[in-house]
Amino acid sequence: MGQAQGQPARSARCIALVGPYLSGKTTLLEAILARAGAVSRQGSMAAQNTVGDASEEARHHGMSVELNVAEVNFLDDNFTFLDCPGSIEFQADALNVLTACDAAVVVCEPDEKKVPALQLIIKQLEDRGIPHFLFINKIDKAEARVRDIVPMLQPASTKPLVLRQLPIWENDIVTGFIDLALERAHIYREHAPSEVVAIPEALADSEAKARFSMLEKLADYDDELMEQLLEDVPPPRDKIFDDLAKEFRDGLICSVLLGSAESGHGIFRLLKALRHEVPFIESTAKRLGVAGAPSCAYVLKTFHTAHGGKLSLARVLGGVFADGTVVHGGADDERISGVFTVMGQEPAKRGEAGPGETVAFGRLDSTKTGDTLTAEKGKSLKIEKPANAKPVFGLAIAAREKKDEVKLTAAIAKIIEEDPSISLTHSQDIGEMVLWGQGEMHLRVALEKLVRKYGIAAETRPRTIPYKETIRKAVEVRGRHKKQSGGHGQFGDVVVTIKPQPRGGGFEFSDEITGGVVPKNYIPSVEIGVRDYLHSGPLGFHVVDVAVCLIDGSYHSVDSSDMAFRQAGRIAMTEGMPQCSPVLLEPIMAVEIAVPSEATARINGIISSRRGQILGFDTRPGWPGWDLVEAHLPESEIQNLIVELRSATSGVGTFNAKFDHLAELTGKIADQVLAGRGAKAA
Repeated sequence: MGQAQGQPARSARCIALVGPYLSGKTTLLEAILARAGAVSRQGSMAAQNTVGDASEEARHHGMSVELNVAEVNFLDDNFTFLDCPGSIEFQADALNVLTACDAAVVVCEPDEKKVPALQLIIKQLEDRGIPHFLFINKIDKAEARVRDIVPMLQPASTKPLVLRQLPIWENDIVTGFIDLALERAHIYREHAPSEVVAIPEALADSEAKARFSMLEKLADYDDELMEQLLEDVPPPRDKIFDDLAKEFRDGLICSVLLGSAESGHGIFRLLKALRHEVPFIESTAKRLGVAGAPSCAYVLKTFHTAHGGKLSLARVLGGVFADGTVVHGGADDERISGVFTVMGQEPAKRGEAGPGETVAFGRLDSTKTGDTLTAEKGKSLKIEKPANAKPVFGLAIAAREKKDEVKLTAAIAKIIEEDPSISLTHSQDIGEMVLWGQGEMHLRVALEKLVRKYGIAAETRPRTIPYKETIRKAVEVRGRHKKQSGGHGQFGDVVVTIKPQPRGGGFEFSDEITGGVVPKNYIPSVEIGVRDYLHSGPLGFHVVDVAVCLIDGSYHSVDSSDMAFRQAGRIAMTEGMPQCSPVLLEPIMAVEIAVPSEATARINGIISSRRGQILGFDTRPGWPGWDLVEAHLPESEIQNLIVELRSATSGVGTFNAKFDHLAELTGKIADQVLAGRGAKAA
């Protein structure tokens, strides 16, 4: 299994640590660092002394809120580990970094409730062809036997879960494990390597059955091994390891390893599996379609540091990148200002970086996460980057102090560079900025970063719903503007009809003027006056679906002007619209909700309680055990939908929404909306 003679020096490998919220990824990273000798003592989340989750926000909330990076050397092989947040609200980092990783370790608990969250993560890996191990953490706290745990977790993966270890229990404590491939038992030793012992007699039958089950799954992809099993010929140990490595790299199986990151158990075996079975950079470059490129790097993540400026964390897929290298592929050609190793989130300057290495490039101001960089001028390389998750939660935002208004948008732009799943929209009609993200906690952390990193305090509130208004009946009305104040006066006189349009018909202006009672050159000014009024109708909202026709009027040869007729048009609307039975319209959204099937009944109740109309159900394509629920929901009822949705689905439910139509809103809710707006008329 070692490096063959004459083979080039091994390149560094990049491993993502992913898994559901609270599964123990950051603790596993700390255990890996301690086991590989990269830190002198394993830190803990409780003591807040881990290499990862060092930011104030992570420690304050007791959870990973952004990517953590660490580099280790294990048995002369270099690895970069990328510890990705587990909460669905912060999974944008995982989406981006997985692109150029060689493999992933999926960390999970032996808990059936975590299967849907586990499925979300494993599906990302399967869809992108990324080899991955499943590391069942906290095995010492498992309530079920391992032979029941693996079938329990299997629905999360479309590939067979291949168990490679059995835990050894003694007085309800896990004291070691049996390696099914090596047929060896290991007893854990505190702060020391495990001790190899004979397989306990009491576990001999269990070991034989579990080992045969493992070999059967491997034999599904190897005819020679299948023949050996059918003929009761013990396969050579090297053959088993070769099959485990090949089928892992080909994405045919998901190997399952056990351990306890908190206790440091199972870490050495995991590292050995990574060392022997994870493919090298050549395989990753081939998967990404850049094999053989003389110079290529993919930007995994953007950091804005307090003193070092902008850093672009990148995986070198080919060639060499050094301080001063001019790179192409971002918005502009730029020169790298320093190459850095990152530990946690702390950069340290280093020399040039070659294939396989994961480093940070300094001060590439126009480069963004997901860009493909090359040092070859005139050469265009493009690795497809994942689409940003669509926002599901928004808050109106404004600077607390007027002096920070300009700085606020610049600071938010930097936060969006670090986390592209955040976005900022400006509504001209309503006059507010809305900060969008993946949930309540996601935006809370972003606001905390605004204060800590940029010294800007912002105020937030629920975003304004873009209600509209229209009319139910037609009227004819005169609008006259007459003013005399010495010299030329002002005179404009119009008669218009105001009629309702079909829903979605929009605004229409026409004229039926004959005999020149309103000169043609003034008619466009009348329309402008009418449009001026439409921004805020009698109920205080933007008016839609109205037709206005200019049918009569009069003018003065001296005192009439464009401005006078514009004012006359506005006056006609001001006097006529309250007589047209104005009615409030609320935006209705077409919503598609994705949830595990067992939660579908609860989701139906949520939709009904939010004045929604269920349109239909279907199975979610490519997602066994999931449903899609289609519904119409008022936009006002979607504001905090994601909070209730996640609560009902163990944190995994999500939705997409887009505007569908406007519907009349009457009764108590309409009264509340009008009271909140301070309507001009009832």
